Amino acid sequence: MTTTPSGAGTAQRTPLVVRTRPELQDAQMRWALTGSVEGADAGPGQRAVVMTMGALHEGHLELVRRARTEAGPNGQVVVTIFVNPLQFGTGEDLEKYPRDLDGDVAKLAGVGADVVFAPTPDVVYPDGDPVVRVSAGRIGEVLEGASRPGHLDGVLTVVLKLMHLVRPDIALFGEKDAQQLLAVRRMVRDLEVPVEVVGVPTVREGDGLALSSRNAYLSPEEREQALALSRALRAGAAAADRGAPGVINDAREVLDGADGVVVDYLALVDPVTVDAVTDDFSGPALLLVAARVGSTRLIDNQAVEVPPEVQR
Repeated sequence: MTTTPSGAGTAQRTPLVVRTRPELQDAQMRWALTGSVEGADAGPGQRAVVMTMGALHEGHLELVRRARTEAGPNGQVVVTIFVNPLQFGTGEDLEKYPRDLDGDVAKLAGVGADVVFAPTPDVVYPDGDPVVRVSAGRIGEVLEGASRPGHLDGVLTVVLKLMHLVRPDIALFGEKDAQQLLAVRRMVRDLEVPVEVVGVPTVREGDGLALSSRNAYLSPEEREQALALSRALRAGAAAADRGAPGVINDAREVLDGADGVVVDYLALVDPVTVDAVTDDFSGPALLLVAARVGSTRLIDNQAVEVPPEVQR
């Protein structure tokens, strides 16, 4: 499922930026007492959080708009901006990952964010790298987990820590990172975390490219090549009436014919378990792709409804 950016519909207001745990707690306490960080006289509603690593784009802003809607006019929307070292593997782009806090805060003005929590690593991990971490289990061993060992463990560890620090009622995540969303939902369910997890549809450019902070690394030629990912997903979804093999075959044909695209994986999976579906599968599925275009690794996905064999 995809969406195009919606209108902001929110008065221009620069969110309060906090960097430390005491500052965050103070913003939370002020909201609980007054109804907002600015002292509105309405009673408190729900607190919603959007967790990011910064380098915000329209996809992130759509998450914040949705968070504002979910929290309600009397709620509090917290956006976290933290480049989490635990989810970067050897040779990945931790040091060159784009960082622009002032620019990110400016983008958040008017889309509904009340507070930006932008901690440094020593605030999130005051004792250094945590000894005890969250394991994604078998969800973290396939697809993204196989390509980036330990990545989802690092994601879940920081997500759980931020949930404890922010104490949200609702947490919103983009559906573009489908395996991450599944892992977060499973963690919340399995560990009894009292947070509602809401998935928000992928935001795309007009030509179909899924928005990503890593798109900034693409040259104009590479960006054109990257469109093969969304074309492949659409081709696969259109072949659903030929069953799971048809979906994979038609998506693979597009990728095989694309210049400059090196496929990491292409898989049709159960949207709940992330297990690969069988050839005779019918029902809702997710078509997932990861590929490198130049030196940039991109991911994307598409919901697919495979009809029963009798209808093919």
